Amino acid sequence: MPHKDHPASYYAATANSANARPELQENKQVDVCIIGAGYTGLSTALFLLEHGFSVAVLEAARVGFGASGRNGGQIVNSYSRDLDSIERSVSDSAAKLIGEMAFEGGQIIRDRVARYGIECDLKDGGVFAAFNPKQMRHLEDQKALWERYGYQHLELLDNQHIKQVVACDRYVGGMLDKQGGHIHPLNLALGEAAAVESLGGAIHENSPAVRIERGNEALVHTPKGTVRAKFVVVAGNAYLGNLIPELAAKSMPCGTQVIATEPLDEALAKSLLPQDYCVEDCNYLLDYYRLSADKRLIYGGGVVYGARDPADVESIIRPKMLKTFPQLENVKINYAWTGNFLLTLSRLPQVGRLDNNIYYSQGCSGHGVTYTHIAGKIIAEALSSQAARFDAFASLPHYPFPGGQRFQIPLSALGAMYYTLRDRLGF
Repeated sequence: MPHKDHPASYYAATANSANARPELQENKQVDVCIIGAGYTGLSTALFLLEHGFSVAVLEAARVGFGASGRNGGQIVNSYSRDLDSIERSVSDSAAKLIGEMAFEGGQIIRDRVARYGIECDLKDGGVFAAFNPKQMRHLEDQKALWERYGYQHLELLDNQHIKQVVACDRYVGGMLDKQGGHIHPLNLALGEAAAVESLGGAIHENSPAVRIERGNEALVHTPKGTVRAKFVVVAGNAYLGNLIPELAAKSMPCGTQVIATEPLDEALAKSLLPQDYCVEDCNYLLDYYRLSADKRLIYGGGVVYGARDPADVESIIRPKMLKTFPQLENVKINYAWTGNFLLTLSRLPQVGRLDNNIYYSQGCSGHGVTYTHIAGKIIAEALSSQAARFDAFASLPHYPFPGGQRFQIPLSALGAMYYTLRDRLGF
């Protein structure tokens, strides 16, 4: 089997050095086998190891190969659908627990970075940017909603103040989340993997799980070895394939595209984003951008339903960047890449158990940097017999895409066109 390396991207080119982990070529036994070495799997492994479990992590390619190593690098609180949607979907007690967790993921990341000395260019501050009065009213409502759950780190930005944060005339206002922020995502994953190993956990790269024998103890097969475990945690998200068909039926891999410019002159970089905050706009198909540590503009946006890789990422994203920052007309693009995330119909995570000892979390729907770190904590709690928070997430309803797998892509694209039109018209 050919070994997979990280796909070409700015993150892969600037990753902290890390030796390849060995492929699994033996039969081993642990308390918990985790499938996937992205944020969900690594966060789960760390919390379990801190609780005294023995852990083996199986990764089909390299640590952070998927969305965890290719995303926009933004620490954004809450979930892809906000707390008001959750309140309409579950019991009051479950909504309360999920709401209390909505702002925990960023703090977990900061704790990991501090505790394990992870070098990932962590910066504080994230901005939601509104194109029209309707979106601004939504941000006002969002601020009130988050504050109802005790979150007090938000500041509304009027037209004058948004221009002091972003050198752009497109926005009527925005909202600053002082506990948002941004990171080098692949370096965060690599740092968390090193932390897992420092606590005695094993990580096997280029070791895809190809079959799970279910039972009181599960047996996970890879091409050259097996792991017998009391519990299995499935954390493959958009890269899980059809290993567990009942999970694949209720989710859809989608692609997003990102570019990184050449390093910008210090003065130009500071003029674009004077406070070095990250930014995402309020459209349904949103754009997101930030400065890297070496002063490149990293700009992403768009969705490809079904996770097909576009032939020319730069041709898709560069016009978006120039619409926001026309002053970058003559700036070169050094890197362009794509990566997949897993979409659910509700845009909310899918969490649950299969056969009592197979746990899963998937479907961050493009909002995974913070949620995946929460997921690791609640899975570890559940395996330690403290399942209230896990069960709150598990109570979120899972819906199949209408039309089944054959029609989920065209129907989702049609829905996205409708919401994009609404964004453009401002209603």
